[in-house]
Amino acid sequence: MTNRQMIGYAMGDLGINLYFILVMTYLLYFYTDVLGISATAAAGVFGVARVIDAVTDPIMGLLAERTRSRYGRMRPYILFGALPLGLITILCFWVPPLAEPGKILWAYLTYILFSLLFTLVSIPYSTLSASLTGDYAERTKLSTWRMAAAFAGGLLVSSGTPLFVQGFADKGDGYFSLAVIFGLVATLLLWITFASTKEVIQPPLTQKLSLHDSANAVLLNPPLLWVMGIFCCGMLSFTVRQAVTIYYFNYYLQAPAQLSLYFAITIGVMLLGLLLVPYLADRVGKTGALLAGAWLTIAASIGFYFNSPSNIVGVYIWGSLVALGATPVAVLGWAMIPDTVEYAQWKLGYRADGAIFSVASFFQKLAKALGGAGLALALGAVGYVANQPQSEATLTALHAILTLTPVGLMLILMVCARNYGLDRNTHARIRLSLDAGMTSSASVEVAPQE
Repeated sequence: MTNRQMIGYAMGDLGINLYFILVMTYLLYFYTDVLGISATAAAGVFGVARVIDAVTDPIMGLLAERTRSRYGRMRPYILFGALPLGLITILCFWVPPLAEPGKILWAYLTYILFSLLFTLVSIPYSTLSASLTGDYAERTKLSTWRMAAAFAGGLLVSSGTPLFVQGFADKGDGYFSLAVIFGLVATLLLWITFASTKEVIQPPLTQKLSLHDSANAVLLNPPLLWVMGIFCCGMLSFTVRQAVTIYYFNYYLQAPAQLSLYFAITIGVMLLGLLLVPYLADRVGKTGALLAGAWLTIAASIGFYFNSPSNIVGVYIWGSLVALGATPVAVLGWAMIPDTVEYAQWKLGYRADGAIFSVASFFQKLAKALGGAGLALALGAVGYVANQPQSEATLTALHAILTLTPVGLMLILMVCARNYGLDRNTHARIRLSLDAGMTSSASVEVAPQE
């Protein structure tokens, strides 16, 4: 792939993350402190949407991998789904003139529609990467470009949203206006991805996938199942950290004015860390890079936990180190998924990339939902009251959630990474077998990493 093609593909994730980070970081806060519904009601919204995703994500994957059009298999969904996704995002951040029951119903309606349209666009977008290149190292580079664009979107949304909203007398007007801007920009960026990419790796023309085939590509694919564990742990850690940070600065540190700077620094550190990921993965492999990031996250999270709230410099230092440790996790999960597509093709004799990527997307959104709903339930359990001074128990819980949650998740992630098994040499042998038209399980052995 040329750099121009990689950048064109990456622009789509910049657009997607304008939505993804806005919803993940600020929608819970918007629900509780702007729309005016309870944390428990908000938890219900997130939970129901993920139940629906459990059905729609696989359906989208099955539909995408069976699509045949003059635009390809994945690209049509990016082209035609971009504008509706932008419109529903805008409606998610509108405060209707209704009583609380009506607002709760509105939250359910708009967020469920957002989830459906996000699925329509994001699963084909992610699956597209497996059709752009078959090279093991090039996929790491492509994922790095993609994550650079994603982090840039995250930086813009995380640090820019509080500053933008502060310029409005009514926070509801601020969030709505920002959603309008992001909807327009993200739609254009997704159209750039459509125009810049070409699906060069295709399944055999004679391939006819059954539902049983697609299910086997997932269930009989041990490397994929371990990657799902990596996805869940990494995304759950990131979601909890992003969502709780606004409460942490507003109530625990009582320094809301510093929220934008904190997000700018920590996500900026992740952007810089991206420069190291391809080098690190080349030297120690994808698994080794994941383990290094997990160890750094654990050490930094423990340091963060023992940091005094009066030591604001320590908050920035430990938070930046946690973010740096999360960088390999964010990049390499998406670089591993295409390799598992080819593992399944080699093992089973057919290519089911839509089913595989839809499962990856579902677990990513499941982790996001568990993070958002879990935080909402935790806030309700410890007596959180919006826009009021919080109890000591609530403040203690906010600090513990932010600093200790990543520790347990990274320990689980390390177990998953060690069992992944698809290193560079193994993947190269699988690619050679596929290029030669062979699918012999006797020729390649996949073993846990040392």
